[in-house]
Amino acid sequence: MKKETVIILTKYLLDFMYFAGIVVTVLVPFPGLVKKLMVLWGLHGFEGRHAEIIVIYFVLGILAVLILGELRKMFRTVLQEDCFVKDNVVSLQRMGTYSFMIAVICLLRTVLYMTIAMLVLVLVFIIAGLFSKVLAFVFDRAVEYKLENDLTI
Repeated sequence: MKKETVIILTKYLLDFMYFAGIVVTVLVPFPGLVKKLMVLWGLHGFEGRHAEIIVIYFVLGILAVLILGELRKMFRTVLQEDCFVKDNVVSLQRMGTYSFMIAVICLLRTVLYMTIAMLVLVLVFIIAGLFSKVLAFVFDRAVEYKLENDLTI
C-alpha cells in the first residue's frame, strides 16, 4: 500500500472515530438507552447503579474524544509535512494526561464491577500515557534540533 493511501485512510478513520465518539458520548446520559443496551448485551446485576455507570462512561467518552481531537491536530501537521512543532509536543503531553485519567477512572470503575478486560484497559492506558509522555520529550528535543538547524541556514 502506498504511503499516501495509508495517510488518507488514517485521516478518514480518525475523523470517523472522532465524530462517532462525540455522538456516542452525547447519547450516554440518556438512562433509558443505557438500560436497553445493558439488557441487549446481557449485563445483569447493575440495577441501581445506572447513574454511576452513566457518569463513568460519559467522562470516559469525553476523555477519548479529547485524545482523538489531539490526534487529529497532530495528523494535520503530518499532512502539512511539518511534524516537529511545539503544538505536537503539547498534544502528546495532553494525550498522556488524558490516558492516565482514563486509567484512574477505569480503576475506580472496578469498585462497581471487576472484570479482567477492565484491568487490561487500565494497563493499556497506563502504557499509552507513558508512551505519550516519553514521545513528547522526544518530539521536544526534535523541535529544538530543528529550530537550531533552521537558525544555521
